Amino acid sequence: MRKAFISPTKYVQGEDELLNLGYFVKSFGDSALLIGHPDDVARVKEKLDATAAKFDITFVESGFKGECSRQEVARLQDIAREQKCTCTIGLGGGKAIDAAKCVAEGEALIICPTIAATDAPTSHSAVLYTPDGAFDDYAYFKQSPSVVLVDTTVIANAPTRFLVSGMGDALSTYFEARATAKSYSRVNASLPMGAREGLTPPAFGTNAALALAKLCYEMLLRDGVKAKAASDSNMVTQALENIVETNILLSGLGFESGGLAAAHAIHDGLTILEGTHHYFHGEKVAFGTIAQLVLENAPTEELNEVLDFCLDVGLPVSLADIGVETITQEELLEVAEKACIPEESIHAMPFPFTVAEVAGAIATADRIGREYKARREAK
Repeated sequence: MRKAFISPTKYVQGEDELLNLGYFVKSFGDSALLIGHPDDVARVKEKLDATAAKFDITFVESGFKGECSRQEVARLQDIAREQKCTCTIGLGGGKAIDAAKCVAEGEALIICPTIAATDAPTSHSAVLYTPDGAFDDYAYFKQSPSVVLVDTTVIANAPTRFLVSGMGDALSTYFEARATAKSYSRVNASLPMGAREGLTPPAFGTNAALALAKLCYEMLLRDGVKAKAASDSNMVTQALENIVETNILLSGLGFESGGLAAAHAIHDGLTILEGTHHYFHGEKVAFGTIAQLVLENAPTEELNEVLDFCLDVGLPVSLADIGVETITQEELLEVAEKACIPEESIHAMPFPFTVAEVAGAIATADRIGREYKARREAK
């Protein structure tokens, strides 16, 4: 059996860690192309100036336009060449991070997330969009970022909704990795070795990845509520540190080397509903996780544990919680059909299913979530 595991070369997390960014830039040279939304750069400008002076390096600001498109990547690569930048920094949220991955193409890349809303910082993949924001394609690189540098002081001062959304994304990690392991499905870690192009056989997940995915779930249950309280107070506590690590590192390694399954595919299906467009990725994935548990007929105790966690930290448990107050049978089937297209991760589930069964799982998850929430509120 062929297995694969992929991870960043180095992961560093701590309070005021951006003050050490210059040290990592220095390991590549004296200058870095800085890709980040102007607001994110402004939030940490004092730390950037301090680390640049301390380590005698230069940040070349890119004027990132906000969209990870082929045209924007080409423009940024031109700047990097013209300014002779020796590494690339992706600072901020998802699109800035993905743009930096595309510019670096797997070489000399430092990722500095300013929120812990997804597990994207550690991965070797990116999402490309058109200049007007429509989905274009996925990009995969030969390796994960060289350095992931996480300043928990910055994350603690970001809106708590981002942290909670990250917990929603992380919530699916164990259940999807568990399903993928049972079905012996390919994992994303195999893609750099040519599996996507058919040049090499697919690779399956490792025991290490499944163990990290399980720890991801355990840490959410143990410290999620406490971390949310710390974030609400803009304070760094051990619980917050643990959940930042959970959202970014454990979930990142767990999903990429452990596998995705129904939860993320159902998320993708839900995006066709206009009401969901104002909700974050992790918020929709949380509901997708509940739907996956219904689809696989998970034990009631496990389903209730997930529902309690979601309600305790403020994650969605029903369609109404992600902006869908009503849904027709036709819309429900459209969501399920999109979730079941051939290239979707739902086919990693370890049993056969139909589009109608996926639609039924979504509708049932919605009903169970609404009723469970109502019973809790009535107590």
